[in-house]
Amino acid sequence: MKDKIKVWDLPVRLFHWILVLSFFIAYFTEEEFLTPHVYAGYVVIGLMVFRLIWGFTGSRFARFSNFICSPAKSLAYLKDLATSKAKRYIGHNPAGSAMILLLFISLLMICISGLAVYAAEEHAGPLARFGISHGDFWEEAHEFFANFTLFLVVLHVAGVIVESRLHGESLVKSMLTGYKLIKTKSEQ
Repeated sequence: MKDKIKVWDLPVRLFHWILVLSFFIAYFTEEEFLTPHVYAGYVVIGLMVFRLIWGFTGSRFARFSNFICSPAKSLAYLKDLATSKAKRYIGHNPAGSAMILLLFISLLMICISGLAVYAAEEHAGPLARFGISHGDFWEEAHEFFANFTLFLVVLHVAGVIVESRLHGESLVKSMLTGYKLIKTKSEQ
């Protein structure tokens, strides 16, 4: 018999899926469709602010204190994962923790560089009044971090697939429903 446990609260799940949608809208619109690109970027900024606050005030599994760990622990987990000996976690595992931090930093850099590009090239946005120049530098940084984030997303999806197969559970389903199954002692 398996019991369910609520792991991902509605705010975390909405954050996750709206972030996915917003990132891809921004990534695929770029300069050709500046208005949706900018609006999607603003949504990402709002989501980042929300997640930072929710990381300190949210439910148990949403709190940073529940899953942030050392790089050594993340590397040890990846070693165990490579040998199919990785421990199952109800919330984020140590590799997931590292991925969240990398994605957060990369998305933050996209937002900062995007606002700078918007100010330098369009003389618009919250940074426009600061007279930002060097649009080429900011544009290169923006493009680099957008592509780096896409690379991280691919790694994240691969990790979700591997982890789901290793532990016989659907992590995608749990991010949709909020629930994970707790295995009984006879199943572990």
